Amino acid sequence: MDSFELLEIWVYLAESPLLGLTLTLLAYIAGVRCYQASGGNPLVNPVAIAIIIIMLCLALSGTAFQTYFEGAQFVHFLLGPATVAFAVPLYQQLGRLRALALPMFVGVLGGVLAGTASSVVLARLLGASTDTALSLAPKSMTTPIAMGVSEHIGGLPSLTAVLVISTGIIGASFGTRLFALLRIEDDAVKGIAMGLNAHGIGTARAFQVSPQMGAFSGLGMALMAFIGPLIVPSLLSFLGFLD
Repeated sequence: MDSFELLEIWVYLAESPLLGLTLTLLAYIAGVRCYQASGGNPLVNPVAIAIIIIMLCLALSGTAFQTYFEGAQFVHFLLGPATVAFAVPLYQQLGRLRALALPMFVGVLGGVLAGTASSVVLARLLGASTDTALSLAPKSMTTPIAMGVSEHIGGLPSLTAVLVISTGIIGASFGTRLFALLRIEDDAVKGIAMGLNAHGIGTARAFQVSPQMGAFSGLGMALMAFIGPLIVPSLLSFLGFLD
């Protein structure tokens, strides 16, 4: 394939919705290759690499985000079915799930309370504005829900989206090492913790470790998405961040 043919392909993609989809897939493939080349080092996160590649391509080519998203929205649409598909491995762990129902519920409740309170309180102690602190509150929820909660409580949804993705990448990169440091070996416990704190990106990392950890991470993410919006506004009111 010569340079002229490559130019024709680029012109075609640039003028069609396929640009966003093609760029997203190629960026993620590059991220996965880097991850594999590193020997599976969790610090070499495929999602983080893909985000950096896409940002650079859009900036260097002068492509508007809306133009990119016209093609990439197909991947966005698939997030729904992918989330529902977590039910399959979770069903395979149904026996273990029943045995852990009570401690899991207590853990989820404690995780929501501790994660939210520590985020907003530390942010304020370090000098962050109230808007920034409120934007941090739903950082461990999955992105669409976190943005909705942020808007409801007076935060900045766009900032929340960045914080959610950053939280997921950090959790996926350092979570497994933290579990090893704390000598936590139960994949169900590790999965719940990963899903509660690092949502979808953490769940993808959990499935790389084991199907059981991935299944419970998906459950943790779903429970956080369900319980978080119910508890976070009341907790913030109790802490004095909301009237």
